[in-house]
Amino acid sequence: MTDQDFHRIKRLPPYVFAEVNAMKAAARARGEDIIDLGMGNPDGPPPKHVIEKLTEAAQNPRSHGYSTSRGIPGLRRAQAAYYQRRFGVQLDPESEIVVTIGSKEGLANLAQAITSPGDIILVPNPSYPIHMFGFIIAGASVRSLPPVAPGGSFLEVLERAVRHSVPKPTALVLNYPSNPTAEVVDLEFYRPIVQFCRQHGIWILSDLAYAEIYFDTAPPPSILAIPEARDIAVEFTSLSKTYSMAGWRIGFAAGNKRLIAALARVKSYVDYGAFTPLQVAATAAINGPQDFVDEMRARYRLRRDTLIEGLRAAGWPVEKPEASMFVWAAIPEAFASMGSLAFSKLLLEEAGVAVAPGVGFGEYGDGHVRIALVENHQRIRQACKNIKTFLSRRRNDPQPVSLKAVS
Repeated sequence: MTDQDFHRIKRLPPYVFAEVNAMKAAARARGEDIIDLGMGNPDGPPPKHVIEKLTEAAQNPRSHGYSTSRGIPGLRRAQAAYYQRRFGVQLDPESEIVVTIGSKEGLANLAQAITSPGDIILVPNPSYPIHMFGFIIAGASVRSLPPVAPGGSFLEVLERAVRHSVPKPTALVLNYPSNPTAEVVDLEFYRPIVQFCRQHGIWILSDLAYAEIYFDTAPPPSILAIPEARDIAVEFTSLSKTYSMAGWRIGFAAGNKRLIAALARVKSYVDYGAFTPLQVAATAAINGPQDFVDEMRARYRLRRDTLIEGLRAAGWPVEKPEASMFVWAAIPEAFASMGSLAFSKLLLEEAGVAVAPGVGFGEYGDGHVRIALVENHQRIRQACKNIKTFLSRRRNDPQPVSLKAVS
């Protein structure tokens, strides 16, 4: 008997990122210097005052028991205040906000709460894996929304998908700024989508994890700033990237009371919430000084500009993202036929640079790789130099002779 005998496991394809990760680990075991631009894992610590608050809260002997699955009241109130000052959206912390153990957990548990076997969920492709596989694990069928064609609109793609779906879709997932593509939208983008989904009885799940990482655009909006969205939408945010607190696993779901109640009910059965001192410190992050966020944004901007300049100088023209901590780079033309996984392996082997293959985010991502801005300025410059050498060497012979065996 293997794990493939389990029904839900059989619906999950092999995790393509694991192949690159295994090669990366093997190369490091051989003593090779690998510049890791693969996983979107912030490389710095949270603000000092947040760490101090965590230490202080952990000293309280009463803080080590079970917490509450909905999140402590102070943290929910802090998130409500954030929505008010950032988006002009007023939320009830008791009925419209739940603290999640990272936005990923919230998405997965809400999928369990609202999905019946055979339900159809609409998910952009490419997209962050949990957007699709959270619902697949819950028993749903996913209909991919392909990238919008030049001159087209997302609403047209959405209308076509709904028209050809039987049964009618249950929910739509949105994610702007997008992971992996870094695409951004304005508030007017959401308005006709909200109207359409209200008319057709489709829930909207908005992932706004990268709300505070933006450069050459207006601050990304919340779908909840459209009053009618409260009838059908819930939005997920996270402290992971905003405050470099990825390992703390603190996120939020906010919006429609019915969806929030459904998520809270499932969570009441499966977890007791994040460790209370983590939540106390997260409250300090949201309510405290925000200089760190401005510095974080400037740091990612510098890294983005360094990477874009370096790749273009290397002969790899890539588009400059307006937001997020990623560059979504089309595979150089000479290598396009090999696909994103093989190209990522080749880049790792011959340039010592790890990136995420686009196919890991859906089949429509296979012509790209995702490059994360998670190394410092100097390391990114070195990565570009390595890639320039690699491209120069391979320009006339892009196919790899062999790839080292991964042990």
